[in-house]
Amino acid sequence: MKLLANIFTLLIAIFHIAVLVLEMFYWDHPIGYKIFGTTPEIAATSATLAMNQGLYNGFLAAGLLWGLIA
Repeated sequence: MKLLANIFTLLIAIFHIAVLVLEMFYWDHPIGYKIFGTTPEIAATSATLAMNQGLYNGFLAAGLLWGLIA
């Protein structure tokens, strides 16, 4: 049962890392426009907010990974 919980925790951490990459690096890129359904104008005005959300997801992933290691 513990192994299954660790696997799910790792999968969720990987998901948060993927969201971090999307929000911080691809927000104002055509890939980001398609995934998030935005336009270049909307992406330009909300880029700071997206980077903040990406950082938040990074901290969540770090906490999950720390919990797995500890």
